[in-house]
Formats: sequence, structure tokens, C-alpha cells
Amino acid sequence: MAKFNSFEEIKAWQKAYDVTLSVYRATSAGNFSKDFGLRDQIRRASVSVMANIAEGHGRRTNSEFANFLNLARGSAAEVQSHLHIAKGLKYIEESVFEELYGSLTEISRMTLALSRYLREERS
Repeated sequence: MAKFNSFEEIKAWQKAYDVTLSVYRATSAGNFSKDFGLRDQIRRASVSVMANIAEGHGRRTNSEFANFLNLARGSAAEVQSHLHIAKGLKYIEESVFEELYGSLTEISRMTLALSRYLREERS
């Protein structure tokens, strides 16, 4: 099993936490705050990224951890998709879109790399 004493030590979780805080801030202002459907969905998806990393860490095997990391990647892609809608509706500025989208891409890469490592370590 990967050697993390706590999920808070995992860099991908730390970055997902930062993204989640940024998503909550971005969705609390202007018209975004009034679009309850999109606001709530993007918030849930961003929380899901960090929650799946944490839950995977709490599982018993590398294989289970790797599966939850893949779920986290899916949630990151969901947030990215929602960001396109938010940008298209002018709920967020281009700079906010680019920053969040880039961070989510990095989280996806990190979770993929850790997932691959966990699956190879098992072999």
C-alpha cells in the first residue's frame, strides 16, 4: 500500500481542496450564485474529487485506492465541463476559468500517475 499516513499528505488531495475552495468562492458571487442547479452541481463535483481521493486512501488495498482515484479523475472532468458552461454564461472570467481548469488538469494527471503506481506496485 502507498505510504501516506493521512489523505491530507496526498498532493492531489491538497490541490483538490484548494480548487474546491475556489469553486465555492466563484459560485458565491453574481449570477452564478443564483443559478442553483449549476452552482450546486459544480460544488458537488469539486467536493467529490477530494472526497474520492480521501476515501480511496481509507480503503484496504491498492486496487481499491486506484479505483477511487479514477473516480476522482472523472469528477475533475465533470467540474471542467461545468466550468465551460459557467464561462459561456459569463458567470466567471476567463482568468478564473483558466486557473481552475489548469488545476483540475494537474489533479487528473496526479491521480492517474498515483493510480498507475498503485496498480503496478500490486504486481
